[in-house]
Amino acid sequence: MRGAGPGPAFPAVLAWLAAAGALLAGGPEPLAARQGFNIRQYQLAEAPGGGLALAVRRVARPTPGEGEILVRVRAVSLNRRDLSILRSGDGRREGLVPLSDGAGQVVAVGPGVTRFEVGDRVAGTFFAEWVDGRRTEAVNASARGGAVDGMLSEMVAGHEDGWVEIPEHLSFEEAATLPCAALTAWNGLFTHGALRPGDFVLLEGTGGVSIFGLQFAAAHGAHAIITSSSDEKLIRARELGAVGVVNYLRNPEWQVEVRALTGGAGVTHVLEVGGEDTLPRAVEALGMNGHIALIGGLSGSAESVPVGSFIGNGTSVTGIYVGSRVEFEAMNEFIAEHMLRPVIDRVFPFGEAGAAYEYMESGSHLGKIVISM
Repeated sequence: MRGAGPGPAFPAVLAWLAAAGALLAGGPEPLAARQGFNIRQYQLAEAPGGGLALAVRRVARPTPGEGEILVRVRAVSLNRRDLSILRSGDGRREGLVPLSDGAGQVVAVGPGVTRFEVGDRVAGTFFAEWVDGRRTEAVNASARGGAVDGMLSEMVAGHEDGWVEIPEHLSFEEAATLPCAALTAWNGLFTHGALRPGDFVLLEGTGGVSIFGLQFAAAHGAHAIITSSSDEKLIRARELGAVGVVNYLRNPEWQVEVRALTGGAGVTHVLEVGGEDTLPRAVEALGMNGHIALIGGLSGSAESVPVGSFIGNGTSVTGIYVGSRVEFEAMNEFIAEHMLRPVIDRVFPFGEAGAAYEYMESGSHLGKIVISM
């Protein structure tokens, strides 16, 4: 597998982000000390030389309206999507607050709120307006950090339907990793894959979705097999419960080794995050009546897939785009029941958000990257 390379100007943009973040390295000043209760948030802004970069803005403290809650955000986490949005250079997104994932504490409630009260610990849903049922165009238009403002702000107001309570045993940093990557893995394996104990699961790489998939599979009694180019990361994956690991740099035909690890039967589930480089091999590693959850395309979109073999082998394929609030709540029940703790590679302070983006671009992480607020 290989990651999609940055555009020509992207390293310069990241360097600019790091320099801007250094101005805030002294840490956030207390909210109560700020005249007029102003808050800080990051917004996407035009970068020197074109494209998009992060800029810190002071804005008025939000006031929750009818049915809304006001959340003091304590932590946020990054996903590859956030890097892609910044890299896109789309000027129409200037002024957008980035990042879909965040967790914090309710500090005020608006009229008519019934689901939460002040003091509750909550996380925002990826789609602010997807409670349950089928995804619609209106749901797509409520994706935080892309279609609407996201979570990289000291305070966020939003309708109570777009929030969930977080498991009691998790910190804010841990809970901030759940809305996108964890729910994507959950829906790929459970909602659409009907994961059973004893099933074999193929996980590609050691990013957020794959590591959550590993943790969920192991907790459910399934057998996780994971690939990586790093032996060090594969050792860590074994510690997290992987029954089989494959270094794809040393094993270009890694699908053969994956299949051998299943006794020749093939895996039952694939969380397909790679795309062009990985999908054809993942199909070869798949057994009868298996399920492929199409999640991403780090190496580009696969243009050719063996549809004929899908029919003969009873293969099912589902495109996964995160999930609903009801699915988020079901996942949280599972996490609480098994006392799972998300794997956080590194936590950056609020003033070093640009450095967090740089670290994600490097591909050095295992699990999730978090910004504490």
